Amino acid sequence: MTAYLKKYMEETQRRLKEYADKAELEEIFSEHKDKIAFMQHERIVHFLVTMMFAIILSIFVCAFLFTENPALLLLVVIIMVLLGFYIKHYYFLENTVQEMYRLYDKILILRKTEVNSNDEKGNSEACL
Repeated sequence: MTAYLKKYMEETQRRLKEYADKAELEEIFSEHKDKIAFMQHERIVHFLVTMMFAIILSIFVCAFLFTENPALLLLVVIIMVLLGFYIKHYYFLENTVQEMYRLYDKILILRKTEVNSNDEKGNSEACL
């Protein structure tokens, strides 16, 4: 997922620098809105899984403190490592979705600029 998102963001930024006309900009805009929705869903799922692992970790830590069973300590360590990786991935997803929001705002500005430049062209042609 990390490589996919990084590649998508790079490709979208490249396309925004090189788009030819309003139709292509609208296509980029539509695709980007869909990707944001997908990534929001992905982010929520990872948040829930991360919270589930945090709760499970809390339960096993409490069980270890009450029983002092060394086998539970091994489980606590394993769950802590998994939780660390989930937090790292969730952090990446959160930051990337926020970057996608900023890119979305940039596309909105480009769309407004494109509409205004088309209006000015139309008005100047009407005067001729």
